[in-house]
Amino acid sequence: MDTRALKLFLNLSETLHFGRTSEQLHISTSALSRGIKQLEETLGVTLFERDNRKVILTEEGRLLQAYARESLQAWDTFRETLMQESQDLRGEISVYCSVTASYSFLYDILSDFRQRHPRIELKLHTGDPAPAIQRVISGREDIAIAAKPDQLPTGLAFRRITVSPLVFIRPKSSSDKLANLHPSSREEWAKTPMIVSEEGIGRDRVDAWFKRLKITPKIYAQVAGHEAMVSMVSLGFGIGVVPKIVLDNSPLADKVQVLDTASELGFYDVGLCTLEKRLKSPIIKAFWN
Repeated sequence: MDTRALKLFLNLSETLHFGRTSEQLHISTSALSRGIKQLEETLGVTLFERDNRKVILTEEGRLLQAYARESLQAWDTFRETLMQESQDLRGEISVYCSVTASYSFLYDILSDFRQRHPRIELKLHTGDPAPAIQRVISGREDIAIAAKPDQLPTGLAFRRITVSPLVFIRPKSSSDKLANLHPSSREEWAKTPMIVSEEGIGRDRVDAWFKRLKITPKIYAQVAGHEAMVSMVSLGFGIGVVPKIVLDNSPLADKVQVLDTASELGFYDVGLCTLEKRLKSPIIKAFWN
């Protein structure tokens, strides 16, 4: 079965950028444009509205996006089931996680799996953990290592790896004016420069904490990725909130210190997540097990 056209379309429907999709799929922009045009001609509809500035998915495109995800996943599951019958699992699994998770958990998770299933290829993508679950839900990734949200989305399976408290951190250098800062009153917290996540569970917890104390925080910077947050705090730009596991694995751990604050920010429940329906795939199930 030739699934290339659907894969081209699905990638473009997610990036909405011809150049980026061309790079990810290692094809020329002109070849991508021809592929999309042929698909539109076959279906007799316009899938994308495009001009020199932006690409927009049409209503027909959104319908095809849902169909393409379901069809490609169903095809992969069927193909993998046939392989399972011959006791020879082959295929590809895409995994998304933060940089910290990649060297904190992946070796232990993958070492045994690689020995058992050497023909299954792994595609690892790293980045900000905030969009990890959404990347799984959208079908861009098979599995992600992510923090469990307070309300787990319907249809998502989660398997715990570890838990880690969220902690306030400040610079450690004695020459930094923030090194001895220990805000305790609402007024002091309101004047304290904060380094916070752009989005995600950590940001939600921080916002809720300040709201509960009726404090309008002084946000110095919004950062994508906890590792970058540790860097900014170590340089004295402000106080940040990160999972302790990130701090424990950071090369800058000796340049920051944890505030002794009963923040009530709770814990990061870190684990693997995938769509429940993807567990029907023999290679996803093998990874999960």
